[in-house]
Amino acid sequence: MKKLNNLTFDGMGSHRLYKASFALLLLFLVNGCAEKRKAPKVEQHVQASGIKHATGFTIQSEGDITVIEVSSAWPGSKTSFTYALVPKEKLASITLPADAYDAIVATPVERMVVTSTTHIPSLEALGQLGAVVGFPNTDLISSPSTRKRIDQGQIRELGSNENINTEITLELNPEVIVGFGINDTNKAYETIQKSGIPLVYNGDWTEATPLGKAEWIKFFAPFFNKETEAERIFNSIEADYEKAKILALQAKEKPTVLTGGLYKDVWYVAGGNSWMAQFLQDANADYLWAETSESGSIGLSLEVVLATGSQADFWFNPSLHASYQELLQANSHYQQFEAFSRKSVFSNAVKKGETGGLLFYELAPQRPDLVLKDLICLLHPGLLQDYEPHFFMPLH
Repeated sequence: MKKLNNLTFDGMGSHRLYKASFALLLLFLVNGCAEKRKAPKVEQHVQASGIKHATGFTIQSEGDITVIEVSSAWPGSKTSFTYALVPKEKLASITLPADAYDAIVATPVERMVVTSTTHIPSLEALGQLGAVVGFPNTDLISSPSTRKRIDQGQIRELGSNENINTEITLELNPEVIVGFGINDTNKAYETIQKSGIPLVYNGDWTEATPLGKAEWIKFFAPFFNKETEAERIFNSIEADYEKAKILALQAKEKPTVLTGGLYKDVWYVAGGNSWMAQFLQDANADYLWAETSESGSIGLSLEVVLATGSQADFWFNPSLHASYQELLQANSHYQQFEAFSRKSVFSNAVKKGETGGLLFYELAPQRPDLVLKDLICLLHPGLLQDYEPHFFMPLH
């Protein structure tokens, strides 16, 4: 069986909409490129910042310089990228070997292009949304405040991430572009880098754990001198998540859970070491594929899923279908599942922004505490009083 990962949202869906959503499931089959050789970095007093859950990046203070190293820009990447962030007032007095870093960025940044909807919530939380001047495929953005800036022309449409409009991007003259990559091949990025605009990769989507994804807010903080704020925000999310996790242990039963749905003839469920599986474990549920070793999605036949999951108490994210009628139209065998009969099917694809973007894929990585509380609310009615789910909605 092939192991896939749709933006590490596993059997829950994908980053794009409809057909594009499932296309991204296949992107993780692509390997990274070879190791790069770099010149020695500037030797200074090094002070590491505390990254507790994320495994794809590190931050160090080296004198006046902040060094960010991204070791997981995309799944399977064998290349680490190193970025030097230098205060604007120090830029003229500090000499850095250009070949020691993949990009040198002057801070604080005032004009930034970002390329994934997962970047938006971090910038909003840090109060730096005003720095964003461009984004590829703006229709995918759900955030009301960001949509307002798009409508006002303050954030320009840049096409698609795979084929960014370089002419408009260069016209915007950003001080840095935060890239999203499935591998090291993006001709538009190459063109932009040749123009002298720094490109830095953000690999938040490659993290396997809920708190690991959320901690990437600390990646953005040094670009704006907002490290203290990022630490405070993340600590609050972490505490809220741990509190909800403890609450879930009070449940007297562990309901069984099925995830995913068919794409063509393959049913993708979340692997046992995936982001979704971790949520279900922390929500005190009995996930039927919890013992598998995959960190992404697992492709199975309908027959195998029926044999294991036909009696599951709950079913989350049946592909991108939003209604029971859509399920039946897609495949009549769906009605063989007990969760279908009991109307216990919930989806994160129901709640959308005004232009069709899926809120879950934008906000959930930054707010795993809300995801966990959603699941607890649905799986263990009564544990969370007066709580309304943010992401998971019942099929209609």
